[in-house]
Amino acid sequence: MRIDKYLKISRLIKRRTVAKEACDQGRVSINDHVAKAGSEVTVGDIVQLEFGTKIVKIEVLDLKEHVKKERTKDMFKIIEG
Repeated sequence: MRIDKYLKISRLIKRRTVAKEACDQGRVSINDHVAKAGSEVTVGDIVQLEFGTKIVKIEVLDLKEHVKKERTKDMFKIIEG
């Protein structure tokens, strides 16, 4: 699954266009490599997001196309942040 789509579906970022912009600005990395919006993410990957001065690091636990709002927390585990 594309990283911009994953960030939107997991609700880490509310809109896909914002997720794409974050990737284009180099604020998203997958396994310590800067990610482009089209970079593929798989289960077990470590994703790091930079929100201003705050850095959030998560582990991808699940990839789903459609998730209800209350089930999004099952898609990732917060490691730092």
